[in-house]
Amino acid sequence: MTLPDTTETKTAPALENKAGAGETKAALADLATAFESFKATNDTRLAEIDRRLSADVVTEEKLARIDAALDAARTRLDRISLERARPPLAGAETGGPSDGLGAEHKAAFDLYVRAGESAGLKRLEEKALSAGSGPDGGYLVPPTIEREVLRRLAALSPIRALATVRTISAGQYKRAMSQSAAAAGWVAEAAARPQTDGPTLSELSFPAMELYAMPAATQTLLDDAVVDIDAWLADEVETAFAEQEGTAFVSGNGVSRPKGFLAADTVANSAWVPGKIGFVATGVSAGFPAANPSDVLFDLVYGLRAAYRQNGTFVMNRRVQGTIRKFRDADGNYLWQPPLAAGAAATLLGFPVAEAEAMPDIAAGSHALAFGDFRRGYLVVDRAGLRVLRDPYSAKPYVLFYTTKRVGGGVQDHEAIKLLRFA
Repeated sequence: MTLPDTTETKTAPALENKAGAGETKAALADLATAFESFKATNDTRLAEIDRRLSADVVTEEKLARIDAALDAARTRLDRISLERARPPLAGAETGGPSDGLGAEHKAAFDLYVRAGESAGLKRLEEKALSAGSGPDGGYLVPPTIEREVLRRLAALSPIRALATVRTISAGQYKRAMSQSAAAAGWVAEAAARPQTDGPTLSELSFPAMELYAMPAATQTLLDDAVVDIDAWLADEVETAFAEQEGTAFVSGNGVSRPKGFLAADTVANSAWVPGKIGFVATGVSAGFPAANPSDVLFDLVYGLRAAYRQNGTFVMNRRVQGTIRKFRDADGNYLWQPPLAAGAAATLLGFPVAEAEAMPDIAAGSHALAFGDFRRGYLVVDRAGLRVLRDPYSAKPYVLFYTTKRVGGGVQDHEAIKLLRFA
């Protein structure tokens, strides 16, 4: 009897991993090469400014092209890191009340998405599985899909990746915040201990707002048994959810959406009071100082207490990052450094840089750069449950899937975040 040839089965994953590692290595090499070219061209530009008080137009254009190439190389590396870190849905745990009900929920949800048949989900409700609220409100997706969507959001939404995330079952999350520390002091062993003032507490409330996406599919795609409906739905909603979250967590006004940290009340850091975020001014409207522009970055970093600073992260958009890339210290070393490995962050003054496109550009009075311990400073609350309502009527011949999740957010520790004001 001839044994089956298993060579292809055994070597294919190894070849795939080797190919992925090779692509990552190439992306890192491209990023390093682009940054070396950027530094050399920027050094030329600075030398021209020193000699004749202005840079050559050709040098400026070359620097802009290299800067764009540097952004493209970084984007490619981020994409590779995201794809390698993304686990397959099929390998996830069921997460249901039991393996049997979890698998049954998944099969019933698949039938509902493909054919609109909801009888299986209704039967599961009778078994006390929280599978939905009927066709008017849609049905809850299986926990495997919900966890996959949240994993992808954590990778795509920069503030969610930095903040504390809590899952709640109610409509809002409340926590107490101390406005002042409890009084304390030294006392001798046998001396009297007078009563001290207690801490002043206030309540913070984080309501969960509704976020929705409406992916569409043809019935032909849904009828194709080869198509992984779970992965398709996660793919379709991840970008829409991440973009909306990314904006709300930065600048949301708190009306029908989370309240972003830039929407919080601000005060000069030298006069900081609880309940407000401190800012450091650049001293120049819509720009950095012409002389020693990096000094304000040091002021921003050291405006944060050491307890927060050790976990500090810079947050800015790519255009602000492009400006700061040109800054050097007194020894000619560049303050911004590219990531050294896939999945790692670029650094500025030794602290990681998170790129958030929702951050504003440099303009008069704008807070275009933030620094802080966002794990302690910002809270994201997720209401458990991702709901899908199938709509085959509104956009025939397409089938719409009205997908909703409830999420909230806001500043939970105002002292943990500092802003740079361009004024």
